[in-house]
Amino acid sequence: MAEPLVIVFDVNETLSDMAPLGDAFVQSGAPRELANLWFATLLRDGFALAASGDKESFATIGADALRTLLGAEGISGNLDTAVERVMAAMKSLPLHPDVPAGVRALAAAGHRLVTLTNGAAANADKLLVAGGIRDEFELLLSVEDAPAWKPAKAAYEYAGASAGTDPSGMLLVAVHPWDIHGAARAGLRTAWINRTGSRYPSYFQSPDIAIAALTELPAALAA
Repeated sequence: MAEPLVIVFDVNETLSDMAPLGDAFVQSGAPRELANLWFATLLRDGFALAASGDKESFATIGADALRTLLGAEGISGNLDTAVERVMAAMKSLPLHPDVPAGVRALAAAGHRLVTLTNGAAANADKLLVAGGIRDEFELLLSVEDAPAWKPAKAAYEYAGASAGTDPSGMLLVAVHPWDIHGAARAGLRTAWINRTGSRYPSYFQSPDIAIAALTELPAALAA
């Protein structure tokens, strides 16, 4: 496998550790596990809009989905405060421990690094600045500036156009099989980070590379 010129990183869950979100739900009087359902609901509705030719911001869908889920839990206190707490927590997540060293090694190997998120580019910037690796990234891209959310083909084409490269010269790095599948269908090569030992769904196109941590990617590409 020839080394790609541009490595495109998903942000939410791939670079950011979303485990602390559970604390925000607990502080709001909701079960910690509701964080996972909320994020899945947010993605489902964003994908549904993309499939029907529409688009809304990650923050708008996220806040509305929160109101529905938290309301169904019958939480005590102010619903606006609870929504604001979770959305603020989403903007203040830490990097996964394997990310800084992995990113620095990939940059040192001469790769161009960019992000492509279904969230806001400003949140990606905050995450990377806090983690001390913002300078390793050439571009921070968001689907807010693309025709559609990932995994629509247009999102990856937008990243290629922004980086001035053909999809075949790009490698998507993500923890989400749906993102791997979308990128592969758009002509990108793919690397799946499987930190949890999960099974890859048979109905999605398999990744070109499967690794347990980002720090394994430089050697996998060199090989």
